[in-house]
Amino acid sequence: MTSTSLSLPANSDYQWFQETAAAQIRRERLAKAEKLNGRVAMLGFLLALVTEALSGYGILGQLHLG
Repeated sequence: MTSTSLSLPANSDYQWFQETAAAQIRRERLAKAEKLNGRVAMLGFLLALVTEALSGYGILGQLHLG
């Protein structure tokens, strides 16, 4: 029966890998969040324009501020 021994990398190498992987995950999540934020902002702007076109009042007029 043959056995293969798997050894864990040195602690500093393992820690470096974990930190690098965590940084990459943060960058990917930030990119996704920024993309979603931009899409929601575009949707809000479009809805403001549609509401203005349908009501005939600008945004400030709809809020009774202008």
